[in-house]
Amino acid sequence: MIDDTAEWLEADGLGGFASGTTSGVRTRRYHGLLLVAADPPVDRRMLVQGFSARLETPAGVAEFWPQTYAGGWVTGRAVERMEFASEPWPTWRFFTSLGVCVQVEVFVPRGAPAVVVTFRLDRPIVGARLEVRPLLSGRDFHSLQHENGSFDMLPMDAGESLRFEPYPGVPATIFLANGTYHHEPDWYRDFFYAEEAARGLDAMEDLASPGVLSFDVAAREALWVLSADLPNGLPLARETPAKLVDRLRKAELLRRSSYAGPLERAAAAYVVKRGAGRTLIAGYPWFGDWGRDTFIALRGLCLATRDLETARLILSEWAGLVSEGMLPNRFMDDAASPAEYNSVDAALWFVLAADELLAHPEANDFVSSAERKRIDDAILEIVDGYARGTRHGIRRDTDGLLACGEPGLQLTWMDAKIADCVVTPRIGKPIEIQALWQHALAAAAKRESRFAVWAALAQHAVEERFWNEARGMLFDVVDCDHVPGAVDSAFRPNQIFAAGGLPNCLLSPERARRVIEAVERELWTPLGLRTLARTEPGYVARCQGGVEERDRAYHQGTVWPWLAGPFVEAWVKSRGSTSSARMEARQRFLTPLNEHLASAGLGHVSEIADAEAPHVPRGCPFQAWSLGELIRLEREILAPAGPGRLIALSSRLASG
Repeated sequence: MIDDTAEWLEADGLGGFASGTTSGVRTRRYHGLLLVAADPPVDRRMLVQGFSARLETPAGVAEFWPQTYAGGWVTGRAVERMEFASEPWPTWRFFTSLGVCVQVEVFVPRGAPAVVVTFRLDRPIVGARLEVRPLLSGRDFHSLQHENGSFDMLPMDAGESLRFEPYPGVPATIFLANGTYHHEPDWYRDFFYAEEAARGLDAMEDLASPGVLSFDVAAREALWVLSADLPNGLPLARETPAKLVDRLRKAELLRRSSYAGPLERAAAAYVVKRGAGRTLIAGYPWFGDWGRDTFIALRGLCLATRDLETARLILSEWAGLVSEGMLPNRFMDDAASPAEYNSVDAALWFVLAADELLAHPEANDFVSSAERKRIDDAILEIVDGYARGTRHGIRRDTDGLLACGEPGLQLTWMDAKIADCVVTPRIGKPIEIQALWQHALAAAAKRESRFAVWAALAQHAVEERFWNEARGMLFDVVDCDHVPGAVDSAFRPNQIFAAGGLPNCLLSPERARRVIEAVERELWTPLGLRTLARTEPGYVARCQGGVEERDRAYHQGTVWPWLAGPFVEAWVKSRGSTSSARMEARQRFLTPLNEHLASAGLGHVSEIADAEAPHVPRGCPFQAWSLGELIRLEREILAPAGPGRLIALSSRLASG
């Protein structure tokens, strides 16, 4: 059964999307019909949040689409029952007090900043009419709009379509419908977004409504197509609404049915254009394409699904961004802003993903010799740059390990920061960075033999310097704050990457087993690993409240589903990767993750969850690396035939 607070997502492959709840109520500032990326995948703008809708029949009037306003006022009370289905796209059935059911469908055609909305009655009703009031803004997708005199309500007649230009510099919105438009400008005030309020953020918005779309729904479907006036927008003036919707509907049904399964179809949502290449959105609704997230997620979203063409496009695009050995971790939504080179592990995850792509037996079918050289050169440039020393104290130390960090910066994936205070600074030599560094050296050694000795030295140094015999586990950081011998013994999940959570296990079998058992005992939850053991100082049970409260909890106990991937991989390896071990792991660890697909972000996996039961999902409901690691487990690590035995899939994500 689907919770009516669960959320749906329709992504356009450009960085834009439509999203909302199964109840129809908008609970976030990001919920809307037409949210587009003006410069894919950045410069995202909310153009149309939604609509109000009322059905008129000889039996009376029913306003059926719900809206929530300040003070708890909810419209749409003329609905006696509502049903929601997520397949093949979001579909609602509103059983009204008039004795008639209205079916509403919403889908986004891949590759266009557009959305299609349709309305249909369950039976012909003589004299039935539908009135739809569009609710518009034109704001940055992180912001909120309030009533103002600058909003231009007047539409421009563009033949069969209507064009709205609310603010200078904002992409125009074009409507095409098989109804009539009546200009009745008004402001709808004080919409309330419950999730924003729960996160301690501004939660009230005013939306502009230029007029009313009226449809004769007595015996035909009401059709409404919305598109942004951008180079990749839909050419709405070329077809009648009926022909256009029919064409788009058939194309989308065909595209969606072409995927091997629902997980692969969900994976497509994160693949977006960047320039001539591709990248991955880290999470919907508010993240962009982040380096670290991209390369972690790519192993599941692309390599495990055998979409090698998309993997090639992404890695080739990012290979050209290496600077002093580093790759950017974040691009700002403002395309003119510089990329942020503020991560020690983004480049190391790139090396791991790139090496896995190029080592794939089918890679030569997708990767040209020129692209292979481009990626190989990037791998060597990263390893050489880190070894020489680069930004933020990143350098190869005399023990062969990788040192990193300086005060005021958060370089690892545990990157929460409150003003100038880094919650988990981890300056020195963090354990997962050493595991990634050893893998990067091993990858470089395949290309130049001089790195082989360094790789062996790094592997030896990990076991020699990180083993904490007293606790039967690994230190989280050694040489803390660059002080030789200083250690951080906090019980965190990062040690799993050295114990088999990456392709190479850096510990002896006995020590790896002890680490895995300790992590399972203290950190495992049904939705992944806690970021801190409950017995540790600073542990926070729930990630809720305002921004500062949530940031303090972010890596201090909060569960991260993506960590299920490395943990389960290490767990299975410690049991010989046998068929029985894979079957047991699937039953014990994957069952709750698969059940989670029907809650929070439908068909997807959340960013985080509370550390304590009932482990309420938090953060982004649609997170790329969370879904990617589930797919990697399903399709590779726990596949009945074992890793690498799957039939190759076509490169449908790249072609859209």
